[in-house]
Amino acid sequence: MQPLPIDPLLPEVVAALRAGPSLVIEAPPGAGKTTRVPRALHEAGLAGAGEVVVLEPRRLAARMAARRVADELGERPGETVGYQVRFDEVAGPRTRIRYVTEGLLTRRLLSEPALPGVGAVVLDELHERHLQGDLALAFLRRLQRTTRPDLKLVAMSATLDAGPVAAFLGAPALRSEGRRFEVAVEHLSPEEAAAPDVRLEERVARAIRRLHREGVDGDVLVFLPGAAEIRRARDALAAWAASAGVDVLPLHGDLPPEEQDRAVRPAARRKVILSTNVAETSITIDGVVAVVDSGLARIASHSPWSGLPTLEVKKVSRASAAQRAGRAGRTRPGRAVRLYTRHDHDARPEFEVPEILREDLSETLLALAGLGAAADLEWLEPPPAPALEAARALLADLGAVDAAGAPTAAGRAMLRFPLHPRLGRLLVEAAARGVPEDGALLAALLGERDLRERRALEGAALPPTGPSDLLELAQAFDEAARARFDPDRLRRMGVSPGAAQAVERSRRQLQRLARALPRDVPPPAAGDEPAREAALLRATLAAYPDRVARRRSPGSDEVVLVGGGSARLDPASVVREAPLLVAVDAEARRGDRRAPGARAAEARVRLASAVTQELLLDLFPEALRYDEAVQWNAQAERVEVAERLLYRDLVLEEARAARPDPDAVADALAAQALARGARAFAPEGALDALVARLAFAAEHAPEAGLAAPGEAELAAALRDAARGRRSFAELREADLPGALLGRLEPRARAALERLAPERVTLPGGRTVRIHYEPGKPPWIESRLQDFFGLAQGPAAAGGRVPLVLHLLAPNQRAVQVTTDLAGFWDRHYPAIRRELSRRYPRHAWPEDPRTAAPPAPRRR
Repeated sequence: MQPLPIDPLLPEVVAALRAGPSLVIEAPPGAGKTTRVPRALHEAGLAGAGEVVVLEPRRLAARMAARRVADELGERPGETVGYQVRFDEVAGPRTRIRYVTEGLLTRRLLSEPALPGVGAVVLDELHERHLQGDLALAFLRRLQRTTRPDLKLVAMSATLDAGPVAAFLGAPALRSEGRRFEVAVEHLSPEEAAAPDVRLEERVARAIRRLHREGVDGDVLVFLPGAAEIRRARDALAAWAASAGVDVLPLHGDLPPEEQDRAVRPAARRKVILSTNVAETSITIDGVVAVVDSGLARIASHSPWSGLPTLEVKKVSRASAAQRAGRAGRTRPGRAVRLYTRHDHDARPEFEVPEILREDLSETLLALAGLGAAADLEWLEPPPAPALEAARALLADLGAVDAAGAPTAAGRAMLRFPLHPRLGRLLVEAAARGVPEDGALLAALLGERDLRERRALEGAALPPTGPSDLLELAQAFDEAARARFDPDRLRRMGVSPGAAQAVERSRRQLQRLARALPRDVPPPAAGDEPAREAALLRATLAAYPDRVARRRSPGSDEVVLVGGGSARLDPASVVREAPLLVAVDAEARRGDRRAPGARAAEARVRLASAVTQELLLDLFPEALRYDEAVQWNAQAERVEVAERLLYRDLVLEEARAARPDPDAVADALAAQALARGARAFAPEGALDALVARLAFAAEHAPEAGLAAPGEAELAAALRDAARGRRSFAELREADLPGALLGRLEPRARAALERLAPERVTLPGGRTVRIHYEPGKPPWIESRLQDFFGLAQGPAAAGGRVPLVLHLLAPNQRAVQVTTDLAGFWDRHYPAIRRELSRRYPRHAWPEDPRTAAPPAPRRR
C-alpha cells in the first residue's frame, strides 16, 4: 500500500478519539485523509459494531474513495467498504465503511434520528461549507450531547482554519502538513485576456500545447466549470492529442465509473485530464505535474425566483485557486497556468461564501422541522434571520408546517422526497389527485437542468398555445423516451442527452417513492387527457401559490405578479392566452435602456402554467377576498371606488362600486385635500381668520381651554367637510371653517364667540369684521361717523385687549389708527372735523361726537 502524508498522524487520530468523542483534522489536498482516516477508525474499533459513515460533497468523490479503499484492502466495493449516492448504492451486510453524499445522511436522520448502526461519522471537505455539511455538523453535535454520547465525529478540512470548528465541537485539532513542492504559477497577460473572440476551450488548447512545447513530461490536469466545457475543450484538443500521442480524458460526475477510473489511474501514455472542481480536493490523481485553471466552477446556488437549486458558473476564490495549483506539486515541482490575469486573481474573495449565508433554506428548515430541531439547533455559523423568515413563510405557503413550525401531514409526506419543498408539494398534490407518476415526471423536469438545448430554443418556431410549459416539457421527455434516449436522435430533437438521462433517473426514483403517497381521488380514466391535465395544473399551483400572475391585458405578454411588480412571458412559452397563470420559473434580464419606456431590468418568465379562479378558490379559499379599492383620479381630482376580487394582493377582477363606503371615500378625499393644502378649500382668508381667532383666545384667555388647531384638527375638519362628497370641486363648496368650528364643544364655541368674536356692532347698528392676525392686536375699520356715540372703543378677550380702530374718512382712507378712542375725540377730532367738514359738507361733523347719533347703516 502506497504511503501517504497523513499516515504518521493516524496514531494521534486514534488516540484523540479514544480520549474524546470529536476531532478536527486539517490536511492539504493529496494528504490521504479521505481514504486513510475512515479506515483507521474502523480498524481501531472506534465505531464499535457500527459503520463509519463518511460524508462527501460529491457523488464522484464518494464512489472513487470507496473504490480506492476497497482496492487497498484487496476487496471489491460493497464488501467492507461501500458507497451510497443518489441513484446508486454499492454496499452489503458486511459493509463497515460507507461513503455517502451529504444529503443522504439528512435523509437517514429523518428516518432514524439516533443513527442506529452508525458508530462514527466523518465530515470530509468541511472547508467547502456546503449547507448539508453545516446541517450535519450541527445536528450530529446535538446528537452527541443528547442521545448518542458514544458517537464519534471527525471533521476534516483542506483549507479551513480548524479553530472555530474545534471550538464549536469542543474538540482537539490535528494538522498534517503533507508533501508539497513548489509550483510556478503563471497568469494571462492583460493583453491576452483582452483578446476578442477567444473562447475558453481555445485558451485551454493553447496552454496545453505550450506546456507540451516547453517540455512538460507528465500529466496535465485542467479545471473547467462543467461537462459542456469539458466536451468543447476535448474537441479543441483532439487533433493535437492524436499527433502528440496524448490521451485527453474527461472527469466529472455524470461519467460511467469505468471512464472515471480511466482518468485517475496511472497509464503508460501521458494524459490531459479535463475535470470539474471534483479534482480540486476530493480526488487525488497521481502523475499530475501541471495544472491549467480556467478559474471557473459551477457553484451551487438557487433561483431567486423559485428557491430551487441551480448551478451557476462563477469565479472561484483565491483559496480554491491555490488548491488547484497545488495539485501540480504533489510529487515534484510543478507548473500552474491560470487562464486569467493576476489582477483578476487578486480581486477575488479569499474563500467562497458559505452556502448557509447565501442559499434558500426552506429544504433545510423542513428537514429540521421533521427532526424536531427547527427552533433550538446551534450552528457553526447561524443562517441569516431574513433567509430563515423567508423559508418559514414559503413552508407555510406550501402547507408544509403549521403555525408552531411543526410538519403538517403534507409536510411529512414532502419529507419523503429528496426534493426542494416546492417540488415535494407538487408531487404530494399530484398523488392526491391520482396522477403520482405524472407528478414525479414534472418534479424531475423541474429539479434537473433544462431538458431543451439552448440553441434549439433560440432557433425554434413559435410553439402552439397550450395550458402549461411543464406539460410541453413532459411531452418532449416522452418523445425522448420513445427514442430510447439515443444521443444523436435527442440532439436532432433539440433535447440534451445528459439532461434527459438525469431526468429519467430522477423520475424513476420519485415514482418509486410516490407509490406510498395517499390519494384523495381515483386516477383519471385511461385516455381522459383533460382530467390528467387538470390534476397537474392543480399540482403546479399547489407548489407555487406565491407566483400567481395576471395578464395585464388580453394578448399581452406582460403579467402582474402576486407581491407587486411585473414580468414578461418568454416568447417560447405556450401559455399565450390564459388570463391567469403561475410563473413557475423566471430570470432577470437586462432591458434595452435606449428603448422608450424600457426598464433597466425585467423578469422573463421561462416556464408558466395556466390557472383559473375556480382552481384558486378550491385550493386557497382563504387567500381570496373582495374589497373596495379607493383610488384617486389626479386628472379629474376625484375619488373613484372599485369593487375588486383579489388573490392575496393580486387583483383578479375589478368594477366600479355602486355603493362605496362613505367613510373610506371621505378619508381619501380629505387625505388628498390635506396634501394640496387645507386653505385651498375655504374662501380666501376664512380659514386663517378662524385659526387666528382661536390662537388669540388661547393666548389672552388660557383659562377658556381653547387652542390653535394643528394638522390633526385640520385633517379631521377636512374629513367632516368631505363627508358625502367625492371631488375637490364639491369640497370647495363645503364650509371648511364651519366644519372646524363644529368640532368644538358648545361651551368652547360660546367662549370663542365671547373672547374672540368674529364681528362687532357699532352704535348705529353697523357690524364690522374683526381682523385677527398672528403677532398683531385685532383691528376693525369703519367710517369715523360709525363711532359717534362711543366714549371708548370696543375690546376683545373679555375687555382685556382693546381693538385697533381704523377710522376712515368718506374717501375710505384712514384718518387715524388708534386704540384710544377717548384720546382721539379730545386731541385730534377737532382739527380733523374742521378739515373734513370743508371737503365733505354733506356728512355730519358734530362738535361732540360722544353724544352724537351715528348715521344709520347704508342699505345695500
